[in-house]
Amino acid sequence: MVLPDGFALPPLAYLLPLLVATVGVVALLLRRRPPVGEATVLAFAPWMIAGAAGHVLGVIDAAPDALSPLLGTPSVYISTFVLAGLVWALGDDRVLAFAGTVAALLAVGAAFAVGYDRGTVVLVWPTVALVLSTGLAAMTWWLFGRALPGAATTTGAAGALVVFGHVLDGVSTAVGIDVLEVHERSPLPRAIMGFAEGLPTAEAIGVGWLFVLVKVALACGIVWLMADYVEDTPGEGFLLLGAIAAVGLGPGTHNLLLFAVGG
Repeated sequence: MVLPDGFALPPLAYLLPLLVATVGVVALLLRRRPPVGEATVLAFAPWMIAGAAGHVLGVIDAAPDALSPLLGTPSVYISTFVLAGLVWALGDDRVLAFAGTVAALLAVGAAFAVGYDRGTVVLVWPTVALVLSTGLAAMTWWLFGRALPGAATTTGAAGALVVFGHVLDGVSTAVGIDVLEVHERSPLPRAIMGFAEGLPTAEAIGVGWLFVLVKVALACGIVWLMADYVEDTPGEGFLLLGAIAAVGLGPGTHNLLLFAVGG
């Protein structure tokens, strides 16, 4: 198995309209061809958080029944893209960022409201994971900039977001496995941490550290490899960096929020 546990397409009654909507939004974007740059990637960041929060609502059975099929994996990625892409097609980066921020605040607020109502809100370890992630990402990006200043300058804030997103995913996963004893749903992280479990360090520092190390190396390697592509074809390059950031920031935010409100 290479797909995470719980990976399932929504019922056909949801899947077909979702695919039609996706094609429609892509057509609008191709027709308008909005410019893509660092600001665009940052404008999509709140949408990544909104999508992650929506998925959490689905996981904790707090979403309306009519919306639940749109909040699973992988449908949440598609439904979030449809909403964000439509806003982007009709507006600009500022509108995209504003609408995404509103969506993120509403989704995260809804998750916390459910958690408070159920009495399941616990903030200590999610806060620790966020602080550790921020510090490690900042140090990693500083070192990356010192070692590869050209790549750091070319990718800019988009490259930094890729690093932060994947560090957040790695650290939050490590905290979940080593401290909160949650079950890792994705086969690849399970395999990495399964390997770490056989090392002499497992008893002393757990198994999550190896996954963090892999995520840091992977994020830095991708940004380095993408730098030339961004320089040669900025629009496509920044768009791809945004997608790469999403598969780190989305799961990382999902972990933090689920730990915070899921009991």
